Amino acid sequence: MISEQNVASLIGANVTDPDGHKVGSVGQIYVDPATGRPNWATVATGFFGTSESFVPLDDADVIDGDLRVPFTKDFVKGAPRMETDSELSEAEEANLYEYYQGRDSSGGAADRDRDVSTDHADATAGHDTSGPNTDHAMTRSEEQLHVGTERVETGRARLRKYVVTEQETVTVPVSREEVRLEREPITDANAGDALSGPDISEEEHEVVLSEERPVIAKETVPVERVKLDTDTVTDTEQVSADVRKEEIELEGGTPGTAHDRP
Repeated sequence: MISEQNVASLIGANVTDPDGHKVGSVGQIYVDPATGRPNWATVATGFFGTSESFVPLDDADVIDGDLRVPFTKDFVKGAPRMETDSELSEAEEANLYEYYQGRDSSGGAADRDRDVSTDHADATAGHDTSGPNTDHAMTRSEEQLHVGTERVETGRARLRKYVVTEQETVTVPVSREEVRLEREPITDANAGDALSGPDISEEEHEVVLSEERPVIAKETVPVERVKLDTDTVTDTEQVSADVRKEEIELEGGTPGTAHDRP
């Protein structure tokens, strides 16, 4: 049980979860203005203590100088962000109780222990109604369209060789021998051959005839080389996509008091 007497000793103490693992360190203690009993503590959970979250002290206890709370570090870090330099409003306290397992906020608004707090934030800092505190400005973002290209397969070309048979006609000159009967009169030049045989006889004389015929021979010879190549053709295409962007406008305030600056 956390009492008013040990509040001061808790500032800067380690905050541990139910298993004794460190959650962070105590930043400030908030007390109930009606009863004076401590009911909230801020826990610095970020690097170098830059982020503080609220945690209820209803079920917290002091064990060996550490503040033991029944929550894990991630659960404490996920608590709604509230300002740590002023009192908690009833709405803020109800929001925190709703997060921490829906606890009743009948204790009323909690007031910060002014005796143990020394840090003061800029009173004019902005407050994000949907989350943590911010500075004087908000950031406007927008999506930008980045278009590139990717190479995909659109088809394939294959070089294939096959055999076809065609009929080719070639004219070839050929020669042949034919029989021709020649008659010669008897002269002094051939009289000896004519009178060399018997006076009357039977005789046969044979002549061999010949002719040329076409002969076909085939020879395979290379005639050309064929290969595949590609050409790159560049075209342009239009692409469209929806992009989101944030717009910032002024709500409320006095007309004529707000001006845009480049």
